[in-house]
Amino acid sequence: MKLLKQLFNFYINSSIHVALSVYSLTWITILDFDIPYDESILYFNFYATITGYNFIKYFGIAKFHHRSLATCLKSIQLFSLSCFALMCFYAYQLELKTLMYIISFGVVTFLYAIPFLPKHFFIDSKQNLRSIGGLKIYLIAFIWTGVTVILPLMNNKMEIQSDAIITILQRFLFIIALMFPFEIRDLQYDSLKLSTVPQKIGITKTKLMGVLLLILFFILQFFKDELMFNKSVILLSITTLTLVFLLVSKKVQGEYYSSFYVEGLPIYWIILALIFT
Repeated sequence: MKLLKQLFNFYINSSIHVALSVYSLTWITILDFDIPYDESILYFNFYATITGYNFIKYFGIAKFHHRSLATCLKSIQLFSLSCFALMCFYAYQLELKTLMYIISFGVVTFLYAIPFLPKHFFIDSKQNLRSIGGLKIYLIAFIWTGVTVILPLMNNKMEIQSDAIITILQRFLFIIALMFPFEIRDLQYDSLKLSTVPQKIGITKTKLMGVLLLILFFILQFFKDELMFNKSVILLSITTLTLVFLLVSKKVQGEYYSSFYVEGLPIYWIILALIFT
């Protein structure tokens, strides 16, 4: 039982779970636009997510405690290095135009963790994009939307037309709403200077905002040129489930409430899509 617990914690802490969510959202885009299974972009997004998230989470720890790293963290470092190599392998198979956009997302991810601007821009001494008050949630939503919608379309030479623009907006709204349970949980840890949504408007209004975003997320589906009954039912299911997790979320959560259950909603979404589409 202890071994299973350790393996599960490694699964969460090494960002495999969040990478599966990004993989799932990318695959959903591929299915929605009738694109053949694109192994290159799917696997690139999976390994790039692990590489990027672990870089952001553990950069500071590895920098200052390199010689005294715990065994688990060393394992995550080695695992991340392997994922970086696989990310490069699949990047080599992508379209040149796709790679140019990936570089821009990579730069944003890098600046999210690394100090690069004068201190007066930031709420603390970290001097990275993560520390700019109020920016975090929108930056993450922007990156996830670009990676899971724009990149698969671009890599398959699809034009960004009206349905794609609606999908981009939907994905942005969904990811913001999906992050609210994390922001509510982090109220007990975040500096007040971060100006997160729950810090600025409170938990109740944050949930109300999330409800409105999810309603808009679902309604936008009916403005698409191609509307399928199965996809609408699946979207309603995901909207409802996300709504429930948002409304039930609280400041003091179970250990895996957000990091596993909420983060895993895109995985549930792709399972439904594969079964019923």
